[in-house]
Amino acid sequence: MSSERERVRCGWARTALSIPYHDDEWGRPVRDDRRLFEFLILEGAQAGLSWETILKKRENYRKAFAGFYPEKVARFDARKQAALMQDAGIVRNRLKIASATRNAKVFLAIQKEAGSFADYLWAFTNGKPVVSRPRTLAQVPARTELSDRISKELQRRGMNFVGTTILYAYLQAVGVVDDHLADCFRAG
Repeated sequence: MSSERERVRCGWARTALSIPYHDDEWGRPVRDDRRLFEFLILEGAQAGLSWETILKKRENYRKAFAGFYPEKVARFDARKQAALMQDAGIVRNRLKIASATRNAKVFLAIQKEAGSFADYLWAFTNGKPVVSRPRTLAQVPARTELSDRISKELQRRGMNFVGTTILYAYLQAVGVVDDHLADCFRAG
């Protein structure tokens, strides 16, 4: 195995937070519903911000959003949401906070219908990651037909902050899509 210094990574992984995130999480298939919910909320929170900002606040999010247990987040009432607006450890955006509760309720409905959110999500790709090996970051799309389709379906069900660009980043994060660059050590 090459040394840490020789490792080639996707070009966006350059900081103390993004390197371990890239190496240990990004693009690895996630089939655990709680983790899928965590990434859904974090990707929505990231809208209009950098992923680095969200990584810095990730532990605070875990505390503020009850460990990302959708059953708990679905019960956040107006008082709890107002308290979250005072929490400097998260992105204090009223719409994003309210959407976490709304999305938790839809997430739970999908779990009930499909058996698990993972089963629902992975059915869009017949249970297999969509692998591409772009040569440059410029070749990585911001959205695809797959993210368009899933975004539209989740919005139809009542989710917010799940536009196609957010959804594509989500699919990459949870490994439904694997866009590690061709020369990245994580490219399989």
